[in-house]
Amino acid sequence: MLASRLYSPTLREIPAEAVVISHKYMLKAGMIRKIVGGIYVYLPLAWRTLQKIEAIIREEINKTGAQEIQMPIIQPAEIWQQTGRWAVYGDEMFRLQDRHGRQYCLAPTHEEMITTLVHMDTSSYKQLPVSLYQIQNKYRDELRPRFGLMRGREFIMKDGYTFDKDWEGLDRQYKLMYDAYTRIFTRCGLHFRPVLADSGAIGGSTTHEFEALADSGEADVAYCPHCDFAANTEAVVPNTLPCAVRSDKEKELVATPGQHTIEMVCDYLHAPVSQSVKAVVYKLDDKVVLAMVRGDHEVNEVRLQNIYGASIIAMASDEDLARCGLTAGYISPIGLHRTDDFDIVVDASVMEMQDACCGGNQKDMHYIHVNPARDFGDVRVETIRMINADDVCPKCGAPIEIKKGIEVGQVFKLGTKYSEALGCTYLDQNGKSQPMVMGCYGIGVSRTMAAAIEQSHDDDGIIWPVAIAPYEAVIVPANNKDETVMAAARSLYDAFEEKSDEVVLDDRNERAGIKFKDADLIGYPVRVTIGKKWQESGNVEIRIRRTGETIEVPLDACKEKVMEILADLHARNQ
Repeated sequence: MLASRLYSPTLREIPAEAVVISHKYMLKAGMIRKIVGGIYVYLPLAWRTLQKIEAIIREEINKTGAQEIQMPIIQPAEIWQQTGRWAVYGDEMFRLQDRHGRQYCLAPTHEEMITTLVHMDTSSYKQLPVSLYQIQNKYRDELRPRFGLMRGREFIMKDGYTFDKDWEGLDRQYKLMYDAYTRIFTRCGLHFRPVLADSGAIGGSTTHEFEALADSGEADVAYCPHCDFAANTEAVVPNTLPCAVRSDKEKELVATPGQHTIEMVCDYLHAPVSQSVKAVVYKLDDKVVLAMVRGDHEVNEVRLQNIYGASIIAMASDEDLARCGLTAGYISPIGLHRTDDFDIVVDASVMEMQDACCGGNQKDMHYIHVNPARDFGDVRVETIRMINADDVCPKCGAPIEIKKGIEVGQVFKLGTKYSEALGCTYLDQNGKSQPMVMGCYGIGVSRTMAAAIEQSHDDDGIIWPVAIAPYEAVIVPANNKDETVMAAARSLYDAFEEKSDEVVLDDRNERAGIKFKDADLIGYPVRVTIGKKWQESGNVEIRIRRTGETIEVPLDACKEKVMEILADLHARNQ
């Protein structure tokens, strides 16, 4: 490819809207362009990288015996209504009507569609297992699309589905896909961890996320350096923490004028935050739930939602608080009673506390010397706090570490959730109808591209893993006006005939400095410079983008050396 023909309109200034590195560099390097919020055009450089990621995915997924199909993006409302997810997805789903008033959606995912498809043509245990996948666009109307391709309204996803006659078969398929995903992300050059996770709106039992570790990630990953424990913090049920403070003092109501936050109250009462109890009030479907955690802890909202089996979780409104007799900033369970539409759930670690402070259920008043086990009355006790860096591993007891992660893939054991709802059954050996046992397996293709940049960059631009770099090498003639330099560059470019679609010749009429900056910004793994050194000594300069290492070789040995370097980068997934 000649750089003069490459549609890659680089920018000299980073747009103000770009916050994370991948968004900044993909815009600046001319890889993507925004049309509206959360919707982008993939320009040639980005599209080449996406095609390489897709090729790796296809190669590894095909090895599992899965077959590729293509399903409609537009899906009828009826199949979503049958599973109950038409309401669950809420405003995140793009909905539309045809000219006859029939309702449809733009697919955010394809569980309903694939189940409907397999139900049409599969009726006997002899036809199982079935394993199908596709790579196509998905659509989710994010409230606040952000971070470029990390959270958009339109994105590219690989989604696969398996159908088995029993759970043993699903376990085999799940292991096949788990291992295939491990190979895929390794080949893409990502530093990642498979972690236990929550299944969310997809549903099912066991699920693992594949998290690319990066500071810009939206997920918190807890892992143990001493054993194989790793999980999304939302999926962890941490240990109940003992309380070192012991006291049998009776609770006392004291004035705390204007002190309505945990920090303010603890400062006013000269109490450590860890000896306070924090109240957070939620609306879970139609039920108001008062959640109590230690003042230095946070509520695990995913766990809370799962405990109550709620489709929708939101913060309670002022009207909800007033209806339940709650005074914001001064809430505790003391003196309150659970009802059909109001519940109180207290974290198990709170129930271990003594001599704590908490809300007094009236403005400007708090309780001190509270013993929750004694004073809270009729409450539901569950572990609802988030794990944090002070906790120990739930598996081995060693200290844990928490890092940010970008979810690039997830595998689910769906079980019979969708097959039962949509009547996807088969006849077993005895002629009895049974629901198929399903698995679901997704990869964010466009997000994987962004994650690679988030993990691998410097102040000058992108450092691509060679397997997914848009091009593997660039040849930079330092002086376009010198015919001998240009002739040598063209000769070397022509010599890469077996790599002709992986090498760029920067033949643009630009200064060498601009070409070097663009080469680093775009992230070509190898740069070959033909300039003054070649004219003086006959040597060209090979620079490895990842390490910054520079090697000088004669022009006639350059091709062989570049091929050797690229082979080594491929072998090391760098």
